[in-house]
Amino acid sequence: MTNTSALEFPAELILGGRPEDVRRAALCDTHDGTLSLWTVDSLRQGAVAAGLAPGVLDGMEQQRAAAFHRSADRRCYVVAHVALRIVLGAHLGVAPGAVQLVREPCPSCGGPHGRPAVEGGEVHFSLSHSGDLVLIGIAGAPVGVDVEGILRADAVAQVSSAMHPMETAELAAAPDHAKPMALARAWARKESYLKGIGAGLSRSPALDYVGTGPTPGPAPRGWTLGDVAVPEGFAAAYALRSHGR
Repeated sequence: MTNTSALEFPAELILGGRPEDVRRAALCDTHDGTLSLWTVDSLRQGAVAAGLAPGVLDGMEQQRAAAFHRSADRRCYVVAHVALRIVLGAHLGVAPGAVQLVREPCPSCGGPHGRPAVEGGEVHFSLSHSGDLVLIGIAGAPVGVDVEGILRADAVAQVSSAMHPMETAELAAAPDHAKPMALARAWARKESYLKGIGAGLSRSPALDYVGTGPTPGPAPRGWTLGDVAVPEGFAAAYALRSHGR
């Protein structure tokens, strides 16, 4: 059973930083357990996470971090994975470095390169980052989260053509100034769902309608979709398996 007492920890203790650098974005009870969402500012938490990384990240994570050419990308990866392990460790009642992460089978080919998971499936998680913002979702059921930076206006038409036909029509009808935010909302909802089912972008974004408006459209059967409050310049969402609710 998930150690829900970890949810009582003050958010600022997650990486030892200031309250404004790490926030619990939402906390809601579900019939499958508890969904908690955390946002982390990787720019402000970079030095703290780098100091913790050698004792927290496993060998593969450290290799992946070292492979980044851009220091900003390396910093965001390290902060995201250190924070994820700290939150998972708090839920499981173990040290962050003792959290055993595995790869689930790929839903497309069955290979050992599907979404990351906690060994034993005791708790489910999802991780996303864009720019300097990290979003973590922890739940008692399969979950996906995604955070997206707002695209430039000149990129909206190119991306919107890959969306569900109803979403493409909504974006075409929206005022020009509203299109970038509407697309970011829809893409965050869509990718959170695709992460939740384990398919990722191997499943066409045109297949599932999630809506581009201020509130999500009807969720795919068996899932709940919700938007997450994040700083200006971003859009974020979660998808939680809800067994038909």
